[in-house]
Amino acid sequence: MTDARRNRERGWWVGEGMNRFVRSAAALALAAVIATTASAELKGGAKAPLFTTRAALAGKAFGFSLKAALAKGPVVLYFYPKAFTQGCTLEANAFAEAMPQFKAAGATVIGMSADDIETLQRFSREHCRDAFPVGVASPQISKAYDVAMASGLTRRTSYVIARDGRIVAVHANADYRDHVARTLAAVRMLGKSRARRGRFTIAQATLSASA
Repeated sequence: MTDARRNRERGWWVGEGMNRFVRSAAALALAAVIATTASAELKGGAKAPLFTTRAALAGKAFGFSLKAALAKGPVVLYFYPKAFTQGCTLEANAFAEAMPQFKAAGATVIGMSADDIETLQRFSREHCRDAFPVGVASPQISKAYDVAMASGLTRRTSYVIARDGRIVAVHANADYRDHVARTLAAVRMLGKSRARRGRFTIAQATLSASA
């Protein structure tokens, strides 16, 4: 069984441009430690559906645009079922604690649920700890990302979206505990990929200049 197939069966998809890192010892060790049983919602490699929505950060409402966020770098878009429930609260706490690492990797994090903006304003302060925004997942957004449930809630699913708008990693699992570790690992792999491309470009330029 190939690494790509094995990862897909675990609910963890990594884009073709990152295969060299998936095959690395560090990535394989990570997969062994935090393997999942759920399958991904949207297909990795697809263009992430763009959207705008109302969001809250530090208790204040604002307009969030995925397109604008991607202009700054990769985006971690994580859907959770409902604010102020136990698992969603613990997941928000975990993302808040990891925000220094996400910021160091150049990533934007936003949580998404079907809660109204007033609820999200309180949630952003009390459990997101003013560290990252949470947005309203409208029925249209939930459908576009294939996370809508019959109850009106959203399935717990995390997407890592590269700056070019492509989904490079997906983690779909009702257990909140691995979402931070997996998305952070994917963001860091994106950074390594960019660094390698940069060194390759510099090497090409040096060779051309000396030719």
